Amino acid sequence: MEHITLLLGIVIVTALVFDFTNGFHDTANAMATTISTGALKPKTAVAMSAVLNLVGAFLSVEVAKTISGGIINEDGLKTEVIFAALVGAILWNLLTWLLGLPSSSSHALFGGLIGAAVMSMGWSSVNGGTVVTKVLLPAVAAPLVAGIAATLATRLTYKLSSRTDEKATSKGYRAGQIASAGLVSLAHGTNDAQKTMGIITLALITGGVLNPGANPPMWVIVSAGVAIALGTYLGGWRIIRTMGKGLTELAPPQGFAAQTSAATAILASSHIGFSLSTTQVCSGAVMGAGLGRKGGVVRWSTATRMFVAWGLTLPAAGLVGAGAELLTKQGTWGIATTAALLVGGSALIWSLSRRQPVDHTNVTADEIGTPGAAEPAGVVTTAIAAVTPPPAGPVAASTAAPAADGVAPAPSVADSARPATV
Repeated sequence: MEHITLLLGIVIVTALVFDFTNGFHDTANAMATTISTGALKPKTAVAMSAVLNLVGAFLSVEVAKTISGGIINEDGLKTEVIFAALVGAILWNLLTWLLGLPSSSSHALFGGLIGAAVMSMGWSSVNGGTVVTKVLLPAVAAPLVAGIAATLATRLTYKLSSRTDEKATSKGYRAGQIASAGLVSLAHGTNDAQKTMGIITLALITGGVLNPGANPPMWVIVSAGVAIALGTYLGGWRIIRTMGKGLTELAPPQGFAAQTSAATAILASSHIGFSLSTTQVCSGAVMGAGLGRKGGVVRWSTATRMFVAWGLTLPAAGLVGAGAELLTKQGTWGIATTAALLVGGSALIWSLSRRQPVDHTNVTADEIGTPGAAEPAGVVTTAIAAVTPPPAGPVAASTAAPAADGVAPAPSVADSARPATV
């Protein structure tokens, strides 16, 4: 068994940095609805999520095994390829965080890995069947299943509580939200923390430290769990605002239904080794809960931007990963240049985020022009408002006077709304 080389050490550190960005990028999955409905204070919510993410990292290694031995052929794979893949994933995570878009950290990682592997060894290095069955199909099915389940759960919830006191049920649902949010956090740890475990394990295999097919060592599990927990504790406030306020307005019963549906889908997928996107599952559940309440709406302009980000994640991260691999293939100077570009790009995105900071103090604010803010009324809403009958009142003198040609004017909307007198 060989020792860990400098390059392998750099790859491990970079993988943990990705895990850290995954943590604050995906905090919204578990805690956005809990924060938006007031069930937990923002800092308390992210602290609770961080602890449960750490616990969840120890519950299973099925997803890690899918990453380390399923998507990419290990034969001939170089450590530089994994480094390039992580560069693509990290930069895409940071960019979508800056925009407040809940894109998939998982698909960013897969895209970067596929792009870098293809640049290095060609398309034969990718296990297409595994990509389709364990990445693409779950990406389409999981948010739909979670959304439908959340819609049905929301309708059932409101039907069961229709004859009970609203204030009493709200307290109960807030308590249920806390429990279901904890379940989502636990599920997130079992699914997303393992992706970094799988990447580090794959790097150790390519470096000759582990044998092919080996499970992640304990120190890999611990370090990945701690990294994602620290990222979660920092809180991805921009994405929390979009998920909690930008997609739809949620009441406690809706939040409970959304989180319970999402947690069930994530835990089931982790058990069978499907590396799905927790972001897509939770977003689908939030939209389903929004549609499940009578009179509830989904802000489709925000949802459309989110769908576009989902569609771009794999190819965009793949292109960046391929470009990074093209540089790393040049040798030591190429690896150093790639690392410098990663640091410089991350610093630039961070500096841009400081122009309009979002943190726990303003994450639930509704300000036009900020991520997740309430949208202005659209054309349809404005048109409906224009024809809404005004309240009954005295008729203006100008409307009561006869027309110049002697023909009585048509009754106004207010006249027609006033009850007839005998």
